[in-house]
Amino acid sequence: MNIQPYLTPYKLGEPVLTGSGLPGSFDLNAVDCPFVFRHNGAFYMMYVGFDGKGYQTALATSDNLLDWKHLAVILARSEEDRWDARNVAGTWMLKENRIDAPPLLKKWKNKYWLVYHAYPDYGYEEGSAKIGLAWTEDENLLEWHRVPDPILTPEEGADWERGGLYKECLIEHEGRFYLFYNAKNKNKGRWLEQTGVAFSTDLFHWERYEGNPVLKVTPDAWDSGFVSDPCVLQDDAGWIMYYFGFDYRKAQEGIALSPDLLHWTKHPHPILRVGEEGSIDSIFAHKPSVITHDGVLYHFYCSCRPTRPGDPTVNYGREFRTISVAASQPIGQDCPVQGG
Repeated sequence: MNIQPYLTPYKLGEPVLTGSGLPGSFDLNAVDCPFVFRHNGAFYMMYVGFDGKGYQTALATSDNLLDWKHLAVILARSEEDRWDARNVAGTWMLKENRIDAPPLLKKWKNKYWLVYHAYPDYGYEEGSAKIGLAWTEDENLLEWHRVPDPILTPEEGADWERGGLYKECLIEHEGRFYLFYNAKNKNKGRWLEQTGVAFSTDLFHWERYEGNPVLKVTPDAWDSGFVSDPCVLQDDAGWIMYYFGFDYRKAQEGIALSPDLLHWTKHPHPILRVGEEGSIDSIFAHKPSVITHDGVLYHFYCSCRPTRPGDPTVNYGREFRTISVAASQPIGQDCPVQGG
């Protein structure tokens, strides 16, 4: 199993994006869930902000993939009587899948498409989340229209996903859509999160794969609790899934390979580990978004460490949750990371 072409052993060692910490802002407490792409000659990052009440989704822009500037909130909570009124976490837009090519957005039926999940109650992941779909014809990507009903719900799923649905990854391949997502088996106590896939030809009607979950936890291993947040890409050798594993102590990034998008083989060890005490990712290094630019792989991820005086945001009084990046070549500070 050759994973060498997919490794990103150099961490920047600092955030590329943090929450504002401003009262009343969507990102008062934290930023999370990066999704990086290229559109109309610029780099964009879709990401989620948490304000103590719930998730909302924003865009940031960058010229160099290291310096990011908040642009706008694109999916906000509302006062409407909707299933996704209290929070909405955008995680993926339909784009080109090649790992070695620019991550350009692509249209289907003359529209751009976005998938997200939403929890029914205020708070941090309160209740069982469902998956929704949104579209836009706006080339600035600022005005999105949400489809009224969810496209995937936990109530219609198998036992492994009845606790709620999480981060989505939307792939189009040979005229068929693949929606990868992770889900939990229950809401209370110590749950398991695993990854499955559903199929569609029109983005609105989905059929779950009978072989789900396609990525399962490994008992007594570094990913014994969660295998989550799939980021699926393609090269000439097949398909690559970056994901994070969690053993109820550390969340770290892993990788799996597949010839057909359905049968996945996991590399047995993390490829991006948490950092040393005091580093920006000493608690968690997780939630991948991987792209190539000028021959360099950039691996964006959510980085967490214990909070300290002077941090712009505090998540639940103990965690500084930001977005950072690692790469296949040194960037910024040359900080090699353990992996393999």
